[in-house]
Amino acid sequence: MDANAAIITSMLTVVLMHSPFLGPSSMRPLADELASDGVAVLLVDLQMTVNEAPVHQRLIGAFADALEDAGVTGPLVLVGHSGAGPLLPGFADALELEVAGLVFLDSDLPTPGKAWRETVDPALVRQVKASVRDGRLPRWDRWFDTDPLRLVPAGLREEMRDEAPEVPWEFLKEQRPVVEWSGACGYVLLSPVYEEAAARAEALGWPVERVESHHLAAATSPSAVAAALRSVISRL
Repeated sequence: MDANAAIITSMLTVVLMHSPFLGPSSMRPLADELASDGVAVLLVDLQMTVNEAPVHQRLIGAFADALEDAGVTGPLVLVGHSGAGPLLPGFADALELEVAGLVFLDSDLPTPGKAWRETVDPALVRQVKASVRDGRLPRWDRWFDTDPLRLVPAGLREEMRDEAPEVPWEFLKEQRPVVEWSGACGYVLLSPVYEEAAARAEALGWPVERVESHHLAAATSPSAVAAALRSVISRL
């Protein structure tokens, strides 16, 4: 680890949030990698909060409760992967602890007051909506023609598949929390899908790191992702 990055991260607790469409196992290899390098890290399990609407409210409440139960102290850096990224300002706002910065990990940037279905390609909205059964979405890995979990080693792949929830369709219609964040932000890009978001982050003057990999690289290439994350945190 770079000496400067080591000093900075030793003063912080890095809080990792998995995508609402996956479970904590998708981020556990990254958490383990950071911990092995001496970084104080907390991986929050948000699985049970996405089963019923209103999902955003339940997610944020459970996140605040988890940090209180864990007894962590500030300052914190909150890291949100994929669908957790746009909710980072809401997570930060729910805490009484000092939040030193937010890092978006291969995710969209916040869109306060807008629902997911307002921010993505309408064709994807139609495709996902057509798959809804009894008001619930299929598991995330079934949204696509090609299984995205195929890139993950077999044992971890099955754990991630088992954790993936069937989220209420209402979640994608809910407006995201209207919370403004004026503090430090950074971005780590893992896949070409989010290049536009990374470019916007650069235009805003945020520290940005790119890992040439895929959306689930926190699970399959934790060393590279941890290095990029530490670099971004050191420049917040």
